[in-house]
Amino acid sequence: MEVIRTVKVKLDVPDERCDDLHQTKDQFLHCANTTAAWAWRHPNDYCITSKQKAETALYDQLRTETELTANLVQKGIRRAIEATKSGVARLKNGDNTSQPHFDAWSVVYDKRSATFHRDHVSLSAVNGRVECDYVIPDDAEGTPIGEYLLNEDYEFRTSTLQYDRPTESFYLHARMRRSTDDEQSTTESPNPEHRTVLGVDLNVDGSLAVTSTGAFIGNADEMNHRRREFEKTRGSMQQAGTRSAHLSIQSMEDREHRWMQDELHCASNQILEEARDHDCTHIAFENLTDIRKRMADAKRFHAWAFRRLVEYVEYKAEMVGIGVAQVSPAYTSQRCSSCGFTHESNRRSKHQFVCQKCEYELNADYNASKNIARKLLKKLHSGQTSSGGGAPCQCALTSGTLNLNGEFHASVDSTAEGESTDKPTTSVVGH
Repeated sequence: MEVIRTVKVKLDVPDERCDDLHQTKDQFLHCANTTAAWAWRHPNDYCITSKQKAETALYDQLRTETELTANLVQKGIRRAIEATKSGVARLKNGDNTSQPHFDAWSVVYDKRSATFHRDHVSLSAVNGRVECDYVIPDDAEGTPIGEYLLNEDYEFRTSTLQYDRPTESFYLHARMRRSTDDEQSTTESPNPEHRTVLGVDLNVDGSLAVTSTGAFIGNADEMNHRRREFEKTRGSMQQAGTRSAHLSIQSMEDREHRWMQDELHCASNQILEEARDHDCTHIAFENLTDIRKRMADAKRFHAWAFRRLVEYVEYKAEMVGIGVAQVSPAYTSQRCSSCGFTHESNRRSKHQFVCQKCEYELNADYNASKNIARKLLKKLHSGQTSSGGGAPCQCALTSGTLNLNGEFHASVDSTAEGESTDKPTTSVVGH
């Protein structure tokens, strides 16, 4: 099994070589955009998605047009082909899309175009290699730099050089890999004595994430508002068409991306905190495939945000021994988590669930999160081979745990589930 981590480390670039890196970026993006224009042939013809065909057709031309090494030219071509493949997949799903275009400050390096060390990196660039020291904190212990970048157990893989315009700083997003002998899957419990699942439902409005323990995490409405304002401002600036407006848009995109990542990190930390507070061994999400088709009002940025949030939870959970899995989303929003009756009319409104059979009433997202947890419970239980039924499998709720047989066990410091409203309190919701 492989463990992959990405570490962001600031680079100390010699002043006289900064312009060389900027030129390298410009020429790298030229390779990518030239390839995208050649490969994207919709709607008149089939798009080209073969890396080999693209390199055969464009490699010599791009080597002549740029001062890049062979490897960087190939990386630029391959970046465009991967984006073209994604575009073709979206077309097949009936989504609107267009020819890929690359303008973000980014250059891809592997071990042929860069030499990675624990304290510095040597980067292939226009006018020769650039030697850059890492800016490492005095006390790196407990940080990603100390845990992965300086850890000899991890090896460097393909990494990305990026530039932060507001601070005029270069950063290496170093991809680190560690191979382990542990073939245990993410759905297997790290603790065979018990298996407790935290279900998480993700949303495009209201709370970003709702857990089966009744925690309402994040604010999807705020994310939507920020995105709308950003799109509105970007549209106005694009109409200006000036270089100043273009630079302002790039700066806004960087700032917006950092804000979104911070929000997702905070949400992932809160989900992990819920799991640890309730002694959960697993965290369950819905499968995110075709999320935009299944969820009303879901935009492309929602799909990106959901995937990134799950990725953050996965790597943080792995560090504390908690498994993460995705389950089928079928009927999680229609099934009553109390009696099991499933019908679309149970969903009275976007955020209100009332069972038409047993009249159980609760927040619709909270109900869905319990059904998500139950799906993983069934999967874990069916995988047990012990003649005695295996270890107990249970779902973490607001005031205790619930097993597949419907048996509720109240936590030591709570009332029984039947004696409570089973609805999150204001203190749990947090907003």
